[in-house]
Amino acid sequence: MDTLLKVPGHARRIHELIERRWPAARGYAAEAAGVLASLEPLLASSPELAADAVLERIIEPERVIMFQVPWRGDDGSVMVNRGYRVQFNSALGPYKGGLRFHPDVGLDLFLSLAFEQTFKNSLTGLRMGGAKGGADIDPKGRSDAEMARFCTSFMTELQRHIGEETDVPAGDIGVGGREIGYLFGAYKRIVGRFAPGALTGKGPSWGGSFVRREATGYGLVYFVREMLAGSGDTLEGKRAVVSGSGNVAIYAIERLQQLGASVMACSDRGGAVIDPEGIDLGTLKRIKERERGSLASYVRARPGARYQAGATVWTQACDIALPCATQGELDLEDARALIANGVGVVAEGANLPCTAEALRAFSEAGVAFGPGKAANAGGVATSGLEMQQDASQEAWTFEDVDVRLQEIMASIYRQARAAAERAGDPRDLAAGANMAGFERVARAMLDQGVV
Repeated sequence: MDTLLKVPGHARRIHELIERRWPAARGYAAEAAGVLASLEPLLASSPELAADAVLERIIEPERVIMFQVPWRGDDGSVMVNRGYRVQFNSALGPYKGGLRFHPDVGLDLFLSLAFEQTFKNSLTGLRMGGAKGGADIDPKGRSDAEMARFCTSFMTELQRHIGEETDVPAGDIGVGGREIGYLFGAYKRIVGRFAPGALTGKGPSWGGSFVRREATGYGLVYFVREMLAGSGDTLEGKRAVVSGSGNVAIYAIERLQQLGASVMACSDRGGAVIDPEGIDLGTLKRIKERERGSLASYVRARPGARYQAGATVWTQACDIALPCATQGELDLEDARALIANGVGVVAEGANLPCTAEALRAFSEAGVAFGPGKAANAGGVATSGLEMQQDASQEAWTFEDVDVRLQEIMASIYRQARAAAERAGDPRDLAAGANMAGFERVARAMLDQGVV
């Protein structure tokens, strides 16, 4: 973090301000300082974007909500968790961002994710502000009855702060279709009306959208396709590795294979599976979506594959690497291994999965990098499309939504590339995405006055 203090101008001043205001949120301070440092070329050419204390305002969340979540387990015991909602910025529209249920979450993480979400949502071009939230519970191993009780208790407080024109949460890590269903059911009962616009990620038969489950993984691949096209290349024949085996990873693998790439490895909490013939998607979906089991069982159906407990996918030779598991999962050692094995493109399917040291290594090695706020924006983009369908009481086909998703991902790439070119380095899509996302939010804030 000390190196961040050496950056000149606005970034250093704002970083020091964050540290004073949020002394316990060192992760957020580092994340914000990194983003602000990348804005220096934009602020130099458009100094009006820093008028009216926009920078000071944009790093301060508009509202932070923390609350108790008491609930009863199947054995009758009472447990207490903590719920969070960070409503960061509403200049572009209602707050929008996922809910994460994981035992390691806390305010520092949600500040970082909500800040990131603000600019990610801006890049989609849709009417969405930025937010993030969740609770420090691990839903794995919890019965349906336990999660129904937990979600009801969580929503009893959260419902005071959300709504289709206020804040529209969605799913994230630990919050899938089961949890969204329970959360929406509780919301409907508490407010006394069927209000599909209050949550996204719903089932298509009751106000949800087709492609929502696939959207982050599909969108990630569409973004990589644009990156390759920018250098005159395609996905055909490329070798890829994908970390994780949840929705993002599974549907990234699916689209990669459909577009001509081979996926050689994926992973879960226990380790990594390497399949020289390419990951068998049917086997992977059976294990993870229907059985909710470990990848260790993959090799029983695929004798030519091998499973390595405790391993990652980053030691495998590949052209494309997609970190799709969780934040901080790809570090400097992993980056060096990928570079040594010939990786050409790295794009983030998870939120903040690459460490700062890994990012520097990729930059120095000339590896093309797709930052998460651009590359994994497909999920929130499709949530925005779900909001549009709810508002108009329409239901679009799978193909309709997929076409719109492809258009949005191509637009995000063009915005990031154009901003990077204006700053002098067309390869720096991370800085380009930061500048393009920030500019739209900042201009909206300036238009709306000091409020």
